[in-house]
This record gives sequence, structure tokens and C-alpha cells, in this order.
Amino acid sequence: MQASSLALRLFVLAAIWSALSLAATGSVLIAVYRGSVERSFDERLAVYMKTLIGALSIQPELGPGTKEPANVGEPRFQLPQSGWYWVVRQASDGKAIASSKSLVGEVLQFPSDLGAQPGPDRVAKAYVQGPDNQDLRVLEREISFDGTTSYRLAVAGNAGELNDDVTAFSTRTALVLALVGVGLVITTYFQVKIGLTPIERIRESLFAIRSGNSERLEGDFPLELAPLAVEMNALIEANRETMERARTHVGNLAHALKTPLSVITNEARASDAPFAGRIAEQSALMREYIDHHLERARMAAQRRVIGVVSDVSPIVERLARAMRKIHEGRGVVVEVEIRDAPRFRGEAQDLEEILGNLMDNACKWSRGRVMVTAWLDLSARAEERRFFTILVDDNGPGLSPEKRIDALKRGKRLDETVPGTGLGLSIVTELATLYGGRFHLDDAPIGGLRCELILPAL
Repeated sequence: MQASSLALRLFVLAAIWSALSLAATGSVLIAVYRGSVERSFDERLAVYMKTLIGALSIQPELGPGTKEPANVGEPRFQLPQSGWYWVVRQASDGKAIASSKSLVGEVLQFPSDLGAQPGPDRVAKAYVQGPDNQDLRVLEREISFDGTTSYRLAVAGNAGELNDDVTAFSTRTALVLALVGVGLVITTYFQVKIGLTPIERIRESLFAIRSGNSERLEGDFPLELAPLAVEMNALIEANRETMERARTHVGNLAHALKTPLSVITNEARASDAPFAGRIAEQSALMREYIDHHLERARMAAQRRVIGVVSDVSPIVERLARAMRKIHEGRGVVVEVEIRDAPRFRGEAQDLEEILGNLMDNACKWSRGRVMVTAWLDLSARAEERRFFTILVDDNGPGLSPEKRIDALKRGKRLDETVPGTGLGLSIVTELATLYGGRFHLDDAPIGGLRCELILPAL
């Protein structure tokens, strides 16, 4: 897919949306799971706290000599720095009066020391840094056994277990969502590819029309594209009808103008009046101008006809044979070399008109050798407009840069001794421009004049 393609845009947008959605989903799932694990962990600590409260409530008196309960429900309360601790403080001065053996004289921060407030269950909760930089989850509750003296009880558990559980779940969740994301990306790719297939079929149908292999869009298209296909077919048909009307009008105009001119010319030739020759001369010139401009009008219409394609090689070979016969008396040799089998995007008679002028001029001015070379430009990409080049070289006297400019002017004849009207090269220039091509003159490697013609190709 190219950077500017619609398929790439749809694919990238879908991929970005899928990635963001899956990332958000993963974050929510992990947060929900962490909350669930945290509540389960807190409930476990709350059980130990109730057990501790029950064990302490049967003590005759709480103080520095308070006996440690034998069993709070977790053996690790007996192991030094195990990450599981409990502490009892006096609420009045915060002095510790009892603690688990696992604390081994270390100080345990209470949630209230960090500003945590008790919840509806009168329990304050917080994460604290414990002995040996352990991450601890601590639950704290204030309680009075005799109704006069208040104590603060804290039970701490190793939060590393909680974090490890959450990390394992996060890893599994990320892996599953990543696999889902890859599946979505692959599915999106094929969805875009299949979804845009009808557009590709329309492009291929239009290429077939432009190549002259079809006259209209054919095939079944989705509901959304069917109206577009109908309108394109209507546009193609309207273009064809417009071109036919233009050709009819051009023919009618030619007959309307040429007949009066023929009458004027015949009358002038039959008259002995002094100005009759002048009238005949100007009438002939008017006929040439009319032919010239009618040709331009015809070409302006025909170059817009869709789907007209002509093979270059047969036209060049046919003209070469004709030139050899026409100039056989002068011994002119016409050499032809055609590479890559170019095809002209236009009508055959128009290419014959252009090449006929160039090859006839080359044969007239040559000293016995004319070379015609044609090839297709293969460097253009598939979506770019393609062109082919035709070179017509002769070994005649050639032209200076100044005379080349004059030679392209309409009606300009550089040598009155050579037959012609002076319209040939100007017609070639104008017809090449009308087709979107180019034409210019240069020095030929074989010593004379080079005519370089670039025209649109299929």
C-alpha cells in the first residue's frame, strides 16, 4: 500500500483505534483485578486483626508485659522480618505495648502516621515501607477493651505477594490482548483489501475502456458503487455522442466552405481579368487555411475520445514503404527501428498525418538516408501517464537554431523551390500539443535535422 492510498489510511486508522481500545481495555482489566486482589488481601488481614483482637481481649491487662498471643492464624508472624507483622499501640501516646516476634524490634508505620483516615468499617488502610524496605499493606483499627483506654492495632502483610499476583495477571492479559490485536490487524487488512476490491474492479474497467478493449463499465458492483458505475457509463456515452456531433459539424462546415471556394476558384480561372489570377491564388490559400483549422478542430475533438488506441509499428512501416516508393528516383533509404512495441493513445489517421509530414519532409531534404526510431518510455509508474518517442533523422543540410524557429511557424517556407505550403511542421506542432505531447527540432547524429516527437502512449 502506498502512503497516499485510501486502503492504507483505513488500515492505519483501524489499527490505531484497535491498539488504543485494547490498551484501554487492558488497563481497565488490570485495575479491576488489582482492586479485587487488594480487597481479598485486606479481608485476609482483617481476619488476622479480628483474631488478634479476640486473643488480646482475654488478657487481664494490656501493657509492656502483655503476653503475645500464641496463634493469630499466620505462622509467619513468628518468623523474623517475614513481611507479616502486628503491633499494638496506646492511642494516647503512640507507645507500642505489644508486637509480633517477626518485627524483632523494628518500627512499623501505621496508616494514621501517613494521614490515612478510617473508612466506614473504622479501618484505615495504606501501603507503607517496612523493615528491610519491604512493601507492606497495613490495616489499622482503634479499639477499647475496657471502655476507658483506647489502643491502635495494626496488622501488616507482605504486599509483594499482591504485586506479584497482579504482575502475573498483567503479563497474561497483555499477551492475550496482543494476540487479539494481531488478529484484529490481520482481519482489518483483509477487510480493507476485500472491501475496496470493487473500486479496483472499476479502475480495471476504466483502464480497459481507455485501452480500447471495452466500451463501458461492465460487472456487478456493490449498492454504494452501482450509481457511480451508471453515471460513468452515462458520461462515456455522452462523450462519445458529443464527439460524433463534433465530427458531423466539422464535415458539414468543410462542405459548406469548400463548395463556394471551388466556385470562386473556377470562375477566377475562367476569367481573363487582371485580378482573376490573384483571386485564384488567394482562394487556394484560403482552402489551405480552412483545411488547417478544420484539422485542428477535428483533432481537438478526437483527442478526447475515450478508448482509442493505435499500434505505432504498422503505421511507421506503412509510411516507410510509401516514402521509399515516392522518393525511389532519388535513391532515398528509409531505415526503421521500433522498440518495446509502443501504442499511441489516439486515432491511427492522426498519427499517420503527423508522421507523414515529418517523414516526407525528411525524405525531401535528405541526401539519401532517413532514420525513424521509436521506443516506449518504461520508466513511468503504473499510475502515471506514459509517453513514447519517435525520432525522424535525415542526413540533409539541416537547419540553424534560428531557422528551426521559423520552420515551426505557420505558412513559413524556408525554400520556395521545394514543393509545399509551409503548414506541415506547424500542423505537427499543434497536433502534438493537442494530444498533450511535444515536438521540437535538433541536430541529427547522421548530419542533418532531427525531428523529435513525444506522444501519449498506453
